Amino acid sequence: MKQLQIAVGIIRNPQGEIFITQRASDAHMANKLEFPGGKIEAGETPEQALVRELEEETGITATEFTLFEKLAYQFPDRHITLWFFMVEGWEGEPWGKEGQPGRWIAQKALVAADFPPANEPVISRLQQS
Repeated sequence: MKQLQIAVGIIRNPQGEIFITQRASDAHMANKLEFPGGKIEAGETPEQALVRELEEETGITATEFTLFEKLAYQFPDRHITLWFFMVEGWEGEPWGKEGQPGRWIAQKALVAADFPPANEPVISRLQQS
């Protein structure tokens, strides 16, 4: 069973909007919306992985972030642990650096069905806050 640790950034601006990207059509959970992030590499902390992944995917340098939620999720072929960080300070302007579409969306307008199922508890929490 494949075990993955993933660092995820919930990039939230002062207007209460969140930057989301869309998964590639050939990726696992194709075309779903997602919060940017990726695998935690050997020897990396979740925080280090978050900063690296956000630089690679969105071109920003995260400067202020706190752990928002840690979730374990079981797929038939893999077990993933997701570390969701609320990112409220960064340098640069986020964009889809790997060619993926990206946009700002109001926090209350997030729809769980548009995201992979593992995100559902986090989206529910965001909609309520």
